[in-house]
Amino acid sequence: MLRKNAVLETTIQETVFPNKGLVYINGEKILIHDGLQGQRVRIKITRKRKNRTEARILEILEPSPLEQNPSCLQFGSCGGCTYLHLPYEAQLEMKQSQVLKLLENAGISGFTFKGIEPSPGEFAYRNKMEYTFGDSGDGELALGLHRKRMRYEISPTPSCQLVDGDFLAIQELVLAYFRKMKTPFYHKKSHQGVLRNLVIRKAGTTGEILINLVTTSQQILELDELAERLRTLDLAGQIIGFLHTINDGKGDTIQADALHTVFGKTMITELILGLQFKVSAFSFFQTNSHGAEKLFSLVREYAGSQVGVAFDLYCGTGTIAQILSPLAEKVVGIEIVPEAIEAAKANAKTNGLTNCRFIAGDVLSELDHLDEQPDLIVLDPPRGGIHPKALEKIIQLEAPRIIYVSCQPVSLAKDLQVLAARGYQATTIKCMDMFPHTPHVECVVSLSRVDR
Repeated sequence: MLRKNAVLETTIQETVFPNKGLVYINGEKILIHDGLQGQRVRIKITRKRKNRTEARILEILEPSPLEQNPSCLQFGSCGGCTYLHLPYEAQLEMKQSQVLKLLENAGISGFTFKGIEPSPGEFAYRNKMEYTFGDSGDGELALGLHRKRMRYEISPTPSCQLVDGDFLAIQELVLAYFRKMKTPFYHKKSHQGVLRNLVIRKAGTTGEILINLVTTSQQILELDELAERLRTLDLAGQIIGFLHTINDGKGDTIQADALHTVFGKTMITELILGLQFKVSAFSFFQTNSHGAEKLFSLVREYAGSQVGVAFDLYCGTGTIAQILSPLAEKVVGIEIVPEAIEAAKANAKTNGLTNCRFIAGDVLSELDHLDEQPDLIVLDPPRGGIHPKALEKIIQLEAPRIIYVSCQPVSLAKDLQVLAARGYQATTIKCMDMFPHTPHVECVVSLSRVDR
């Protein structure tokens, strides 16, 4: 019997979702954080539960045969990437295998699996980065991503492979400016300081850039000089707006206690499948613009040429609802975030769509107020999946077809179990890799109601 804090050597037998190595020692299952199949490692047992033993890697004794030299100097310390040291084809094969294993373990069968669609771009695919100001460990102001498994220290990202050069140039300029001004960063322990985050959004389809500087109110900042430097920066895209958000909250979540426009516009425009979508500083939008086109094309393909009445539940800014609009008699979207619903309504108006209705509220309660009977339900829930009570109400609608879009295969498998038990057969499943070099993957599942 293995005990907590025990140290041992082993070879990782499998990589399981999300980003954990798996080994069996004397019949005991051990999950190893950040472990990769084929690695010979020295590990320490960190947690013991009745049916779960966890460990962390103390030392990699031999690399996996899959590993190669990563193309970023910060890989390993930065928390942004996980699989940059793996060939992209190996990443795709691993994600596909993990999804199928989760579905098999959940007892989901009888479907046609259409493989995994690669991202249109392996590198520089992200349209949003949320950088944090902090300390890189040497006392000098840093701007980057959190170090892996570190709450306070920041890893600079001057050679990040997930974004294009415009992100890096803006990040470098802003950091140099505040170093020169000796502006202090916000300390999470003492809650003292000014600089918190730099959020950059760049529309992958139009090249429009929106910058959002997030600070506390503890110091009045004069941003005219910084704004002028940003205006004259030589970029491939174009900065169309610079915002300043005041956030005095003590948590890590970016909130707007006040929002000021330093110059320009407050939204950028993405063009997806012939439709325009305005994206604000705080809007949810898929972080891979060209991947989103492929994902939404897949949803439209599964929906078919004639839809009737469609419900888009957990609709966000209504992207899927509007893409289904030309195929449907009517589309109803429900989302709990009011700002997202306002964006959905504005985008539908811009696109000249008159058969979309958007409702701000919880799916669990709002379904009780709908008179329409859906012919198709599209589900695109947050990472945690669908609340069991909400899923029960969705099932009670008895829609002939459901399309489930998931960014979390574990919660997807759990929800598909419930749907299968209540008469919905998964007919087609396909993975879409929206996040190269990370453990995440999207899945699109088409389900049909069967007679019971």
